[in-house]
Amino acid sequence: MVVLSMLTVASVLVSFFFNRQKTWVGIKRGLGMFIKLLPILLLMLALVSLVLFFIPNEMLVRYLGEGSGIAGWSLAAFFGSVSLIPGFIAFPLSNVLVKSGVAYSTIAVFITTLMMVGIITLPLEARFFGLKTSVVRNLLSMAAALLAGLLMSFFL
Repeated sequence: MVVLSMLTVASVLVSFFFNRQKTWVGIKRGLGMFIKLLPILLLMLALVSLVLFFIPNEMLVRYLGEGSGIAGWSLAAFFGSVSLIPGFIAFPLSNVLVKSGVAYSTIAVFITTLMMVGIITLPLEARFFGLKTSVVRNLLSMAAALLAGLLMSFFL
């Protein structure tokens, strides 16, 4: 994190050296975007904190840990497929889940389905691409998520 922060500061200084006006515009836009996202970010972090507070670690490990197998993957695939969580929330959430004992392979299935499978958004997608195309895309994405989990279980 320190290296990333240092690279960011260095990049801003280089940009400032070449064009002060564009750099200030970029900084202002970035801060504006951050301020707009902050309420959503705080709400999601609060909800995640509440859920993790009420669900004991032992239950997380039992249902989503190394020994959970296909049942853990299925649960992760279900929650990933029906959740509408943005990536900037999902990745820190996954870090918290890993630290709580959830298996990397289960996290891989969750993140992949979260980003690629959309059960909730299927009707909207079908309006644009057709039902058959949308269902096939979602099924292929689900298969890719399970393959990602399988690969992660071999490597981690």
